[in-house]
Amino acid sequence: MHVVDHRRISAQLTHADDASTTRALLDALADLVRHAPELRPAPRVAVPEPGELRLEQACLPRDAFFSRTEDVALDAAEGRVAAEMLTPYPPGIPAVLPGERLTRPVLRYLRTGIDAGMNVPDAADRRLQTVRVMAGDDA
Repeated sequence: MHVVDHRRISAQLTHADDASTTRALLDALADLVRHAPELRPAPRVAVPEPGELRLEQACLPRDAFFSRTEDVALDAAEGRVAAEMLTPYPPGIPAVLPGERLTRPVLRYLRTGIDAGMNVPDAADRRLQTVRVMAGDDA
């Protein structure tokens, strides 16, 4: 099973699966359907428009990663240049690369995602109370 996003899962079957493993999957999915009315609604995640995910590359990723850095509150990071990669899971696709200038839509996506249970395993602060950025005006 894979978590695709904050609302979807994906099952993967291979040649190694047989009737018993597929039956277990089908039984679990049927159980999920039976209990769906008891589930809380999925928390809202502010997913940016596709164009809002294209961040300005202020400098080379390597230069940002190896620069002097500081950790700033996520809410104060707008306009700063990221010094770390931020890959929300799900879906497991980087939202921010080192050297990119942080924007309000992407920061809101990360905050609402974390609040909804999203994981950002490569962040220095996995709770994203802070984000690592280039120190001062290095960019």
